[in-house]
Amino acid sequence: MKTFVLGGGCFWCLDAVYQMTRGVESVVSGYTAGALPNPTYEQICTGMTGHAEVVSVTFDETVIPADTILDMFFVQHDPTTLNRQGYDVGTQYRSAMYYRDAEEEALFRAAIARNQPLWADPIVTEVSPAEVIYPAEHYHQDFYAQRPEVGYCQVIINPKIAKVRKHYAKWLTA
Repeated sequence: MKTFVLGGGCFWCLDAVYQMTRGVESVVSGYTAGALPNPTYEQICTGMTGHAEVVSVTFDETVIPADTILDMFFVQHDPTTLNRQGYDVGTQYRSAMYYRDAEEEALFRAAIARNQPLWADPIVTEVSPAEVIYPAEHYHQDFYAQRPEVGYCQVIINPKIAKVRKHYAKWLTA
């Protein structure tokens, strides 16, 4: 098993896609790269803690290649907007990849280079060493699967799932 820590705006969006990806064993929404220990969602939303909303995606590389997990990341969010994803604005919504070792850092940087031609503007995804990851509150975990009828899911997440499905349908379970 391998785990990547990725931030691409609201963690509900990343969670939704990776929860339905073949070979993904778990997805945990959380917060990292900030100054406050054990932050709450309300604290994160102030933009004052420095944390990013992230998901820890644990997957089986014998089922799905690491490059596919990373390429899906670049399809499901806009990595060219600094501290913003659509209507979600603030440093907590930054595009980011947090590595645990030099091999992972190299994978992340290669993924950026591989995906840059898909975007007219430069990719601004932060690539930084992994720090402590604080799990988000339980109501944030598997949000989309539990509440697909919520407006945010219908208007924001469904189009992202459709976009990923267009390019990676063979990797999705639903």
